[in-house]
Amino acid sequence: MDMQIEGLRVLVTAGAAGIGLEIARAFIREGAKVHVCDIDRAALEALSKTDPQITWSVCDVADRAQVAVMFDEALKALGGLDCLVNNAGIAGPTGRVEEINPEDWDRCIAVDLTGQFNCVRLAVPHLKKSKNPSIMNLSSQAGKHGFPLRSPYAAAKWGVIGFTKTIAQELGPFGIRANALLPGLVAGDRIRRVIEAKAQQRGVSFKEQEEHMMQYTSLKEYVTPQQLADMVVFVASPRGRTISGQAISVCGDTNMLG
Repeated sequence: MDMQIEGLRVLVTAGAAGIGLEIARAFIREGAKVHVCDIDRAALEALSKTDPQITWSVCDVADRAQVAVMFDEALKALGGLDCLVNNAGIAGPTGRVEEINPEDWDRCIAVDLTGQFNCVRLAVPHLKKSKNPSIMNLSSQAGKHGFPLRSPYAAAKWGVIGFTKTIAQELGPFGIRANALLPGLVAGDRIRRVIEAKAQQRGVSFKEQEEHMMQYTSLKEYVTPQQLADMVVFVASPRGRTISGQAISVCGDTNMLG
């Protein structure tokens, strides 16, 4: 299927590894131009060898000064902006709400929610000039069902959905569509670390915790980063031109997070 996005100018945050890198590569395969940012300089430098088409910047999206510099670099590399993918996020602390360190709460909200605001506010003036403008904000099933022992993460991801719905309404008159992507249990290091932390907190084995979490998912399997990337590319293409203001689940029918 031709996505009709040859030359689309795309910025992906936290794009040096994991879901972000899969998204960046999916866009590249369709002929788009991609700039990524990440806090991991070593991972970004590795891209120069593995993915030389992808330009990059070092950036912590929670730091507005760094975001401003990153946008200058991205716009110079891309020659404009058609699509912003707000992928940057951290897992945050695991524990009961009364045990959460306030500094850990603040950092999780700063990266997972405020970081998206920091990028969107700078992206909008450039997206208004695009013929096919879109924003995709990464949320989570934790932003739909809650997530016991993960209150900062869940709060941020619920916030992402409200933020996305609001900017979709604000930006719709300019032809800019905005959506939130809600992954389920995504295969990779992050979910492994989450399962390990929750297993330790609950005093059970990794396998028991994994089975406990998977029981609430109808398809009983992990989502792959590539499946998420495919959805992002489709929604950013002209084929997704009337999809906006949506919380799009790619989750194997997750009905609860345990």
